[in-house]
Amino acid sequence: MTQFRTLASIIEKYGGLIQTGPFGSQLHEYDYVQDGIGVVMPKDIKNGRIAHSSVAKITEEKADSLSRHKLKKGEIVFPRRGDIGKCAFVTANDEGYLCGTGCIKISVSDNVLLSKFLFYYLGLRHVVEWLERNAVGTTMLNLNTSIIGGIQVPMIDVREQLTILSVLESYDDLIENNRRRIELLEQAARLLYKEWFVHLQFPGHEHVKIVDGVPKGWERKLFRDVCETVGGGTPSTKVPEYWENGDITWVTPTDVTRNKCLALLDSVTRITEAGLRSSSAKLVPPNTILMTSRASIGYFALVDREVCTNQGFINILPNEGYLRMYLLQNLISRVDEIRAHAGGSTYPEISKGKFRELPIIMPDKSLLKQFSEKTEVILSQTKVLLRQISVLECARDLLLPRLMNGEIAI
Repeated sequence: MTQFRTLASIIEKYGGLIQTGPFGSQLHEYDYVQDGIGVVMPKDIKNGRIAHSSVAKITEEKADSLSRHKLKKGEIVFPRRGDIGKCAFVTANDEGYLCGTGCIKISVSDNVLLSKFLFYYLGLRHVVEWLERNAVGTTMLNLNTSIIGGIQVPMIDVREQLTILSVLESYDDLIENNRRRIELLEQAARLLYKEWFVHLQFPGHEHVKIVDGVPKGWERKLFRDVCETVGGGTPSTKVPEYWENGDITWVTPTDVTRNKCLALLDSVTRITEAGLRSSSAKLVPPNTILMTSRASIGYFALVDREVCTNQGFINILPNEGYLRMYLLQNLISRVDEIRAHAGGSTYPEISKGKFRELPIIMPDKSLLKQFSEKTEVILSQTKVLLRQISVLECARDLLLPRLMNGEIAI
């Protein structure tokens, strides 16, 4: 029978540490710079990795003064508050970054507990549920070193851990390969947009005159001229019949900000017909452009089914289907501009009225149709890869507890 020990007792006997990031008083707004050493915060932990694109940076001098918080390859970073059900494995590419104020880092000795094995173990549903039960706080869950140290970890022979890892990592390699392919496909769509509509190197551009700064035949319009906008809503959470056994896809900004690409396969939550009728949420057609418009502004998604959203969205319905991909790429290229138009004291938000008055240059119809055809193919390929990832993740997550419990012998 497999024996279990607390993570704290394993670290105490064999070495390692559980350490919170620096106090908030140790990092100030003026410490942050454009280029420097990354500081990992909970928002930067995505899909088991550190998302470099979102990491804020501090000066090297400041980082050196906080050197005890620097991350090393093989360590694990946990959010200290909020979404405590995720963690990231530190790779060679992350080494030297700092564990931020809102995080906790874990280091173990590979003599008895492989760090990658621990990383997979910490992702098991029963471990996450245990953390959620034992976390402090009601509005926002909080972890500390004592709580994490109390996690019960199976004492499995290192050779068996290596065998289990070889199976799990084979799945992760396939998943990561598909993610890279998705990134390349989406990059190709962005580059095509930039080539045709920013650098004006579109098919036949040699024969088109530039008039008032735009190719002849292109028009200056407002978003209200080319699309409809629909908001969202939230049914009362106090009424169970609005939520229980619901079959209507209800998207929240978290569904989108956590997503791996523009194509969104599903949402975490569903509502019922009664919930839909009771709120200001409205069903929108498949492949409506969903744009987050509150707090985390300027994240986008396309769902290939009828959905509704909460009030943190502006849902964009092009007047013509062939406009969809152009409008989407145009918006992606203008996120900073969109955010600059946001107002609000509690959190930034761009209103539908403000959004609808934003200007947009519309190329001629034939060019828009060509762009739509090319980018729709890219989107279709992305969806195929995303579904493959979903299948692989499900298979891996089904195997994971059974491998660790010894139900499946390798």
